[in-house]
Amino acid sequence: MSGYEDRDGKIWMDGKMVDWRDAQVHVLTHALHYASSVFEGERCYDGKVFLSRKHSERLLKSGEMMDMPIPYSVDEIEAAKRAVLDANGLTNAYVRVVAWRGAGEDMGVSAARNPVRMAVTAWEWGDYYGDAKMKGAKLDVAKWKRPSPETIPTAAKAAGLYMICTMSKHAAEAKGCSDALFMDYRGYVAEATGANVFFVKDGEVHTPLPDAILNGLTRQTVIGMLKERGITVHERHILPEELEGFEQCWLTGSAAEVTPVGQIGDWHFEVGALTREIAEAYEKLVRA
Repeated sequence: MSGYEDRDGKIWMDGKMVDWRDAQVHVLTHALHYASSVFEGERCYDGKVFLSRKHSERLLKSGEMMDMPIPYSVDEIEAAKRAVLDANGLTNAYVRVVAWRGAGEDMGVSAARNPVRMAVTAWEWGDYYGDAKMKGAKLDVAKWKRPSPETIPTAAKAAGLYMICTMSKHAAEAKGCSDALFMDYRGYVAEATGANVFFVKDGEVHTPLPDAILNGLTRQTVIGMLKERGITVHERHILPEELEGFEQCWLTGSAAEVTPVGQIGDWHFEVGALTREIAEAYEKLVRA
């Protein structure tokens, strides 16, 4: 299969539809040097992007947090996504919207005079963790920590926050794992490299408080599903030593959807009834 830069298809870029291979940026693009970039990852099911407007709204908020106002409205972003899906003939796809500071008058840390650009693309993409949906993903424990909100805007879906995610995922894959679990700067359980984490004990669910991590849209959706079923959900700080006492575990994210976890480091979890129920219910919800 060709690399992502060498494919047939169309990409929406700065208000125009361009050929896939022509969607290029200059080497002095500010985002390439200083990580001035925010993005959204979304899934389209049977022609409908799940929580599409919420993703577009979050993109604009991320841009605001990064002092990078994005020059498009929610409606314009929504129209661009629809145009890309239609142009590529896709009804089930992963959708990526990215906004960044481009090349311009400034080439240094300061770049207020450089244009903020945006692109929308989409492609077919299967299960993020392969066959883990059946047997449970295996996770490493990352050596890096998720940072304090005092050091970086942790509520933004910003490219710079993913640098240690790439490093940690590479280290995990080298050990035969699918992903890695982070602790945060205080030592509490945080999240995986691109997904939030949930645990089950005695019929109740526990998930890290999103005070230093992204409060994922899938995370919020799943919490709502659990509460609708009368299941108690504890959003709280979780210490790593508590993992030994949890019975089940799963990850949530737009790419990950709901993926069971069978192992994190030396801790093991069953792919239990509640995990399967929520995974199946989520699959139905996104196609409703």
